[in-house]
Amino acid sequence: MSRARLLLVALLAAPILAAAQQSPADSARPRDTVFLTPIAVTATRSPKDVFLTPAPVSVFDRVDIRTRAPNTVTDLFRGQAGLDVSGVGLSQVRPVIRGQVGERILVMGDGQRLNNSRREQDFGEIPGLFDVSTIERVEVVRGPASVLYGSDAIGGVINVITRTPGQEGLHGDAGVRYSGADAQRRVFATADGRFGRWGLLLGGAARDANDYKAPGGDYGSIKLPGATPVRDTRGQDWTTNAYLDYRLSEGRELFARYERYSADTAGFGYVDPAAYSPGDPTIRIIYPWQVFSKLSTGVRAAGLRLPFADRVEATVYRQENDRLLNFGIAVPTGPGSEIDIAQVNRADILTYGFRGEVNKLVAERLAFTYGIDYFHDRSVNTDSSSTIFVNMGPIPPSSSTVPQVPNATYRSTGVFAQSDWRVASRLSLLFGARFQHVNAATRSTPGYTGPAVNSTDHTVVGAASAVVRASDAVSLVGTVGRAFRSPNLVERFFNGPTPEGFGYQSPNPNLKPETSLNVDLGVRVRTARAYAEAFVFQNNIRDGIAIAPTGDTVQGLPEYQDVNVDKLRYRGVELNGQLRLNAGFSLGAGASWLNSKNVLDPQIPVGNSYSSSYRGTIRYDHPRDRLFAEYELRGNGSRKDVLPVSNPVGATLPAFLVHSVRAGVVVARNGPRTQRLGIGITNLSNALYAEFSNVSFFRPEPGRSVFLTYNVTF
Repeated sequence: MSRARLLLVALLAAPILAAAQQSPADSARPRDTVFLTPIAVTATRSPKDVFLTPAPVSVFDRVDIRTRAPNTVTDLFRGQAGLDVSGVGLSQVRPVIRGQVGERILVMGDGQRLNNSRREQDFGEIPGLFDVSTIERVEVVRGPASVLYGSDAIGGVINVITRTPGQEGLHGDAGVRYSGADAQRRVFATADGRFGRWGLLLGGAARDANDYKAPGGDYGSIKLPGATPVRDTRGQDWTTNAYLDYRLSEGRELFARYERYSADTAGFGYVDPAAYSPGDPTIRIIYPWQVFSKLSTGVRAAGLRLPFADRVEATVYRQENDRLLNFGIAVPTGPGSEIDIAQVNRADILTYGFRGEVNKLVAERLAFTYGIDYFHDRSVNTDSSSTIFVNMGPIPPSSSTVPQVPNATYRSTGVFAQSDWRVASRLSLLFGARFQHVNAATRSTPGYTGPAVNSTDHTVVGAASAVVRASDAVSLVGTVGRAFRSPNLVERFFNGPTPEGFGYQSPNPNLKPETSLNVDLGVRVRTARAYAEAFVFQNNIRDGIAIAPTGDTVQGLPEYQDVNVDKLRYRGVELNGQLRLNAGFSLGAGASWLNSKNVLDPQIPVGNSYSSSYRGTIRYDHPRDRLFAEYELRGNGSRKDVLPVSNPVGATLPAFLVHSVRAGVVVARNGPRTQRLGIGITNLSNALYAEFSNVSFFRPEPGRSVFLTYNVTF
């Protein structure tokens, strides 16, 4: 066993051993002396100690954000049990939860969905829409959560909870961040405060980055002779946000929030194939520009004591995502000749939504949460494509402006209810159900030749959970539930040549929703100095949507269509542990094992993530919060049988191990005014590696890089 794995085992075992050695005196201590675990709201829609939450939950708070200085929200997930990342660059890093990506993960902001029906299945929404300096915490439900949140929560939920004003008077913070690999410069400022009945927050941030370079070295069969640019990872973006609330009385308030994100030249990143596999196609995917804006307003009321409600929250919102996407592929066909394919798509998605939620304590031990949610997407699309044959004789170029996805609407209405029943002092049971109605319909679209379609599906899902407080230090968790994802507009209505230009994709408005059956079993241990948890799970996805050949031809090209074919099975184990030592030192560790399989055809690779991953940290925190220092190692084990037969990496995803260090110090403190300086080095050993989801479309991570942060709070 390697030294890294020995260290990992020691770190994971430490909290469990500490719990096992807890003395009678320890068990008699007051509850507030135990290891503090955060409060989460996303899994149950009511505040609940993570130790007693009936689902696997990861929580990242403002301290995590400050000390890790992430580029985006998703960077917090690297190495965390059950979590992974996909993509590279300034803003295009997307989450992976238990091997699920894209539209199988629901991204929310303050409990409101951000996913829209025009995204590609494998891409999903980008958490980069949020400026990390405005985030209070991030909650991740690892596993399905469709009962409370509807479609797309088949693999997990990410809820980004932003800051709101809390203290009287004016407060805020401002700062800068610089990272060396991409010469990134980021500035931000936020001000907030309460003034009588009014609460106000204003904030903004700007970033600018260059293309970064990957180090030279070997990664499987790929060899890079030296530092190599990962192109299209540069970009610029800006965020602004504002929040206003008015307290009508104790426990009752009106609120409104405005958010805007805009970006230039945000790309998916690529390495010129000439550097590692001459003759392979060059693929470029880039957003020349993207603008997202959202306005939401609502009311919260608590302490109502009505027959049907103790607490009510209702929110209406309008959001718009307007973006331009360029897709280019250059396919070498011989010495000096190639086929150049270029596609340009502009998609403007306007969404109106509503969520109303009610909480009622029916009896001392029985609480209900129920409500309704609705959203209406209106998508407007324009497309153009061209194919040029370079040095291939008298073959004329071709072009088209026919939209491949028509203008369309997508409407979704759901009603849900969930009970939380404390059967006994140490046993709680939760039951929930949802009914969902989805309608997708094409609209009049200039140049579109496909049929007019009106498509509807209905889905019913349910879930049941149990939490057993085996002792003051141990809780047991079990949950079983169904989840679903309704097909989006691209899957239902795409009609035209595929982006690669080698096939024709026909629409399939009769697609059924994907459904899943998920089971989780877990144990949590918490003592005065230690916290540990272990979960095992199995998630079976039926009617998975995938593109498949029909055997026919259209316009001389082989015909493809999105169909319900997959029966996928994901099994895994997730371990987390933390242990406080003496004199400000602490240890942390996490590990995951994941097995994915196409049950109907085991020969088809299924894998967007690791088969094993691990992370360990050693940390020092000054008792008066004057400084901290942390060393982190994380790595993935090798994985076979998930890559296409022909690829430049080889048949096996190579294992990797990377090291990072980070530290921070309080430069000055005067009451609430604090100045902090942070520094860190990522990829300390300058290793050539790629996150596993970025291998087949090879996008390695940056080489050794220093980052610096400076911020002031007042």
